Amino acid sequence: MTDADLAAHLAEVAGRLLLDVRASGLFSAKALGKAGDQTANQFLCHALREVRPEDGLLSEEEKDNPARLDQSRVWIVDPVDGTREYGEARADWAVHVGMAIDGTPAIGAVALPGLEGGTVLRSDQLRAVPPAPAKLRMVVSRTRPAAEAVAVADALDAELVPMGSAGAKAMAVILGQADIYLHSGGQYEWDSMAPAAVALAHGLHASRIDGSPLVYNQSDVYLPDLLICRKEHADRVLGLIAGLAKDAA
Repeated sequence: MTDADLAAHLAEVAGRLLLDVRASGLFSAKALGKAGDQTANQFLCHALREVRPEDGLLSEEEKDNPARLDQSRVWIVDPVDGTREYGEARADWAVHVGMAIDGTPAIGAVALPGLEGGTVLRSDQLRAVPPAPAKLRMVVSRTRPAAEAVAVADALDAELVPMGSAGAKAMAVILGQADIYLHSGGQYEWDSMAPAAVALAHGLHASRIDGSPLVYNQSDVYLPDLLICRKEHADRVLGLIAGLAKDAA
């Protein structure tokens, strides 16, 4: 099984496990998030250690092992991206399984189990990204939209599309539900690595909001901001962000 096949298989199976945990009816919405996180994490981490024992591993729900810093190939997983949405039985949550090679987001799979029939977007199986409409759409947090994103949307006269998890937002650009995903409210490596790998493979722009590359498998896993969008919009969005930063200085 290739690394890309493994990433997609693990994300899909973890998604099915999470749906089963929710369908059990045994947990309140608050307890469901914890139960789902722990169940999916145990599966993903045990599976990766079994079939890729020589690779490094970083998971949101697992104690960090600094040995990964000396490894070229590191799996980075988020067992439930969008725990609140998962607990509320919404569709906008995801499972992230990806691999960074020498810090670069090289392989990724993002499962969206809440969509009808389940969907897994992969870095090795590309979809045609639908064309952008005349009025651009910017996907933002449904609970706390970043001020920079709102300001950029205003400058572009773009429609705001509230959505849950980071993975769901990033994949919305590929699925033609949005055109720009701008986040500046704080994230970690597991929030963006697999989505960035999938987005880059589909020909999208993916970077920090200052335009610098996304680099993974760092000692400090805090990776606070992210821009994923169509390449034709990247320069304008980055320019607007830079202007906001200059005005704030």
